[in-house]
Amino acid sequence: MTSFGSRLHAAVRARGPLCVGIDPHATLLEAWGLGHDVAGLERFSLTVVEALADRVAVLKPQSAFFERFGSRGIAVLERTIADARAAGALVLLDVKRGDIGSTSQAYADAYLDAGSPLFSDAVTVSPYLGFGSVRPMIDTARANGAGVFVLALTSNPEGPQFQHATTASGRTVGGTVLDSLADLNAGADPLGSFGAVVGATVGEVGETFDFNGPILAPGVGAQGGTPDDVRRVFGAAAANVLPSSSREVLGAGPSIGALRDAAARGNEQFAGLVG
Repeated sequence: MTSFGSRLHAAVRARGPLCVGIDPHATLLEAWGLGHDVAGLERFSLTVVEALADRVAVLKPQSAFFERFGSRGIAVLERTIADARAAGALVLLDVKRGDIGSTSQAYADAYLDAGSPLFSDAVTVSPYLGFGSVRPMIDTARANGAGVFVLALTSNPEGPQFQHATTASGRTVGGTVLDSLADLNAGADPLGSFGAVVGATVGEVGETFDFNGPILAPGVGAQGGTPDDVRRVFGAAAANVLPSSSREVLGAGPSIGALRDAAARGNEQFAGLVG
């Protein structure tokens, strides 16, 4: 079984580092001339897959925008994941789940067990019930060749209240997340399967990011993050960064050609990061 880290490393070198979000929120559906309903959701999502799944390394559906339509929305999400993976993209499902015990395992079974209809190459999770709370997801991902991206240092204004707080040892909470990821990825080659979510515009946080894993960096493009920001924040680890863009690319739709051009521009912009 090929690890997620190995698949991601190969995909980025073949297709570029850009991760494109699939965020079918109401304003984008309207901008595309689509209804705010399941039919609009399906048309939007499958158009993005048709345009980009055979040419970008990673597609990142935001689960909440599908869940709000109930079971029919989840059915669209299942098809979006399956079609994207069949076309060659890695799917990073943005769910940000976090819980303990059997509930954490149930989330792991839903998204990271290869037998699940929602199985994805990787998911986002929250460790703020303690890093041990995400262990079921880590273990299930490892057993199924999948990956996990753990919230570490996000750029939302409320994040520092928790992430920059210090432990009894003086280490920041966000820093302890990075330390745990380094332990999980030790010895992995060419890249570990357990990554961090760190905002591209987070600024100087006094951390190094040499934990041998991928870094999902939202906040580029329409949100203002640039290649210079990525280099400044991540230093030598910039080669492991997946710059994540949604609005910058999706705003070019519904034209398939325009979506492809927008993604190509994003990949070209950040191509210099790839080692």
